[in-house]
Amino acid sequence: MTNTPPAPSNRLHDGVLALPSGPLVQVSLAAARATVHPSVLNHCIRGFYWSRLFAARKGVLNDADYNEELLFAANVLHDLGTGPDAPGLLRFEIESADLAAALLTGLGVPARDVDKIWEAIALHTTPQIPERLGLLTYLTYEGIWVDFGKNADLVAEEQKQIHTAYPRLRMAHHLAEQVLAHGARSETAAPPYALAFHLAQERAADGTTTMERGVAGGPWGE
Repeated sequence: MTNTPPAPSNRLHDGVLALPSGPLVQVSLAAARATVHPSVLNHCIRGFYWSRLFAARKGVLNDADYNEELLFAANVLHDLGTGPDAPGLLRFEIESADLAAALLTGLGVPARDVDKIWEAIALHTTPQIPERLGLLTYLTYEGIWVDFGKNADLVAEEQKQIHTAYPRLRMAHHLAEQVLAHGARSETAAPPYALAFHLAQERAADGTTTMERGVAGGPWGE
């Protein structure tokens, strides 16, 4: 009698809150913790969980291009540009990607993987493009936007556990404040049609932004 190996599974084996391990994960988490607002840090970590759950629902956890350490790094580092290390000369998305790339290159991460993470971070606020690129960029985008309420039904079973471990802490307000502060540092940091440009117009018009209103009225609240 021969033993047939089990078929690949797209279930999460190690629990909803399990994190990948290794120096890439440790360095990424330490860099974000030292740089971004605590509520934004929780947002970034939740983004990883949502990304992984989205991957599970879509049946790609066993895809050859699925890499959980890279997915963690892309999510956890995606808002580095809102912190004090960003030069404030380009959009925060690009400066987040540049800071992440410099950090990971210094760690010895292969250039091909650094490029993937750079792309995922740089495009995390750009709709309709990530799904046409690599799996990492697609999953990162979708996970980040789950935290703003998109596809909330896909993570309904796990969301309470994740939100209890990493509470929201008025994330949308603090993130909007950080993006606006970065955009105010130079004209090139908030060019027309960029997210920071639109947030600044909205804040000037009525004191709030669609980011804040959307989250407050969405499935998670603030």
